[in-house]
Amino acid sequence: QVQLVESGGGLVLSGGSLRLSCAASGNTFSLNVMGWYRRAPGKQRERVAIIVNDGRTNYADSVKGRFTISRDNAKNTVYLQMNNLKPEDTAVYYCNGVATGAVHWGQGTQVTVSS
Repeated sequence: QVQLVESGGGLVLSGGSLRLSCAASGNTFSLNVMGWYRRAPGKQRERVAIIVNDGRTNYADSVKGRFTISRDNAKNTVYLQMNNLKPEDTAVYYCNGVATGAVHWGQGTQVTVSS
């Protein structure tokens, strides 16, 4: 089993920055892909960024050039550095971990960007 715990959300002004963290525990060796998703009020959940074990990354078009996903394997932690935040980035952000035959989710952390 894998547990994912997010932190780092909060309230920030437009143009500001935040860094989200996702600490993984349990059977972390089973995780092949880690990622961040978000759900804004009244909208469907969308994938923000993912990072594969080999280091490859992929971003949603809406965040390219502003967000960076990274991972620290020694700490079993995945980060999402968010710069130049916009009001439309306001959402609950969820950490996601994919293992063979299983998908794991964190509880979510709120990010609110005020104009």
